[in-house]
Amino acid sequence: MTNRSFITDEEIDKALDYLRDNARDAAQAKANRVYVEEYRKVLKAKLMKEHGAMSAVLQEREAYSDDRYVQHLEAIREAVMEDEGHRFLRAAADAKIEAWRTQSSNTRARV
Repeated sequence: MTNRSFITDEEIDKALDYLRDNARDAAQAKANRVYVEEYRKVLKAKLMKEHGAMSAVLQEREAYSDDRYVQHLEAIREAVMEDEGHRFLRAAADAKIEAWRTQSSNTRARV
């Protein structure tokens, strides 16, 4: 009977491979997220400027209701989803490695 909670060296190799092989994609996802979150402010300012004759409150209302702003919010949602997906997968790989370290330490202590 095997112990299903035992983490194999092969599983750790896969976790390490995942971290190495996906580092660049994860970094790009983070960069994209930061960019679209910051660009939201630029877009809002540009849209408000288009309604310069209105009060600031009305400019802001027009900016927030503009289809371009709504489309940008969709881009933010996608960027966050991609970045968070990478973050969760990295965290899972890190947790598996930490559990393996503990498992290995406990095994050495019993010997």
